[in-house]
Amino acid sequence: MRCVECGSDAVSERPERTAQGYRRFRCRCCGKQWNERTGTVLNRAQYPSDVIALVVLWRLRHKLSLRDLPEMFAVRGMVFSHEAVREWEAKLTPALAEELRRVRRGNVGRSWYVDETYLKVDGRWCYVYRAIDRSGALVDVLFSERRDMKAARAFFRSAKTVADVTPDRVTTDGHDSYPRAIRTELGKGVRHRTSRYLNNGLEQDQRGLKGRYRPMLGLKCPRSAARFCRGHDELRHYLRPRTRRNQHVPALQCRVRFLCRSAAVLGILQAA
Repeated sequence: MRCVECGSDAVSERPERTAQGYRRFRCRCCGKQWNERTGTVLNRAQYPSDVIALVVLWRLRHKLSLRDLPEMFAVRGMVFSHEAVREWEAKLTPALAEELRRVRRGNVGRSWYVDETYLKVDGRWCYVYRAIDRSGALVDVLFSERRDMKAARAFFRSAKTVADVTPDRVTTDGHDSYPRAIRTELGKGVRHRTSRYLNNGLEQDQRGLKGRYRPMLGLKCPRSAARFCRGHDELRHYLRPRTRRNQHVPALQCRVRFLCRSAAVLGILQAA
């Protein structure tokens, strides 16, 4: 281990630990003292990192409100407010989403299905652009306050960057902004199809976000809405047990995959 201040390897571990039980260190060269959480977004948090990571995981994964989680942990002897849950979610969700986006880069198919769905934010209807490939894997998700050419181009630009591939064909509905946005951002060689029936799989896939959004009784801020939509979809895709549509996966294998991937997500959140 090296010093976080001067980079020296003359580091010694101190006998005492922090209030949460984390090891403390001291540099013999510059005298800098730090602990295992120094430099992370949870450096000065009053609760252990594994507890905070579990709260954020349950918040993004399950249909729980901000006030449900404090009640669940109060039964286990841990007392915190719903505002603490909001703060932890705001700190850790972006880091989790970016890491999961990095993991799936280059693993997306070349046939994309694109559509947008509606969410009410602060009393106004906003839009969530989403795309999946033929196997049902997530390509990208983008929250936008408007449904126009600028938003469509921003979505395809982001999707191409995240997927790290250029699709062969893109299936959308009949919105006027899609043809020009596809030609501009993806290239003229990409085949564009318009059919509401071919997008049935994507329409069904949007039920995950809709079902998770409704128990929250709406969102109040576009920034938090964008953060939650991306974090929820990235986590939902990472935890999905199937690699293609209508694939049969035994229940035991589903549980094993879920536990392994949940442990990986908790590791990402604790190291954020």
